[in-house]
Amino acid sequence: MSPLTPAVEFLFSLERFGMKFGLANIATLCAGLGHPQDAFPSVIVAGTNGKGSVTAMVDAALRAAGHRSARYTSPHLERLEERFVIDGREVSPETLDRAAARIQAAAEDLVAAGALATLPTFFECTTAVAFELFRDAHVEIAVLEVGLGGRLDSTNIVSPIAAAIVSIDFDHEEQLGHTLASIAAEKAGVIKPGIPVVCGPLPGEALDVIAGVCERQRATLIRTDADPGLAARVAALPIGLAGAHQQANAAVAVRLLEAIDADAAHRLRVGADAIGAGLATAAWPGRLESFTRGDRRVLLDAAHNPAGARALASYLRQAAPGGVTLVFGAMRDKAVREMLTALAPAAASIVCATAAGARAMPAGELAALAGSLGLRATAIPDPIEAVTRACDDGRLVVVAGSIFLVGPVRNWLAHDILR
Repeated sequence: MSPLTPAVEFLFSLERFGMKFGLANIATLCAGLGHPQDAFPSVIVAGTNGKGSVTAMVDAALRAAGHRSARYTSPHLERLEERFVIDGREVSPETLDRAAARIQAAAEDLVAAGALATLPTFFECTTAVAFELFRDAHVEIAVLEVGLGGRLDSTNIVSPIAAAIVSIDFDHEEQLGHTLASIAAEKAGVIKPGIPVVCGPLPGEALDVIAGVCERQRATLIRTDADPGLAARVAALPIGLAGAHQQANAAVAVRLLEAIDADAAHRLRVGADAIGAGLATAAWPGRLESFTRGDRRVLLDAAHNPAGARALASYLRQAAPGGVTLVFGAMRDKAVREMLTALAPAAASIVCATAAGARAMPAGELAALAGSLGLRATAIPDPIEAVTRACDDGRLVVVAGSIFLVGPVRNWLAHDILR
């Protein structure tokens, strides 16, 4: 891996500030840059799970329709460049460095002038980098994945032409609240006056919140579960992303693309053929992604909350009814017991590893928790050694639980295949 440039090192140095909620910093930073987020139309995609998949499908379909599309997603699996995709390609390290240097200079100048009390966070600055990159590239439209929540997320500084809320379930409860209604209220922050808002199937109390905000904002609520012909239309289309849950994600993508097509002001036409091509060709690494190591298949899935774990378990019941060898690592602040409970019926055994980062739960603690749930669990802290040992079991190996586990393992598997 190439050494980081000073500007990119500056971005990563901001991780020490952690998360900071609110739009004041990103608004000040973007104002100092000349409001790059206003240089192109955008759509914004929120949700507990599925928002990355929907972002990938919508971006692929826009490109299939001939539009110069960009997408911004987070977090990245292996490289920071993954977050910034223009015309289907990650930006180059050199291009990223130039944009990061401009954001660094603007942020430091704003602090020196007293316009900012402190430097912005890592996510605030990377979001500004995305806006700057997309303005430089003269994109026709950008698809923006919300980082966390919606109302106070840095992406929410844009005035989108349409929005999607893919799903609502429990995750990030310390930040978003402990009820589905409170989580929905945060995600509903992406709803802007008069825009179409596409929602996947939502729990009743969450739907009530979303519908109420749409009514107050005079936004058009488009429910995929209330469209009688949509499921059949989606079922007739090939979907490149694996898993039955992608049917629901694809339905959101289809209706969001149709909303973009119907926007008279921007004339970004997206026909049925382009929508079909987008669903068929979309790729989303680390989500039910398959590798082969020797004679063993290794499946990676960044299922990092209970809803993601349930979706993965549902897939595995069909793909490996005899059970899998699960390599699992998770963050302490996640609902780890609930995730393991969801995955337990699909796991013949579990190898617990310690994911990267200070927030990671140690392998030994994970193994003890898994054992208390009746799983046959082993603790092997090093993720690479954990996967290597799991491959000796003779079953399908599944690596899941945290993107900070999946990312390094994916990097190792990809390079191992190339050797």
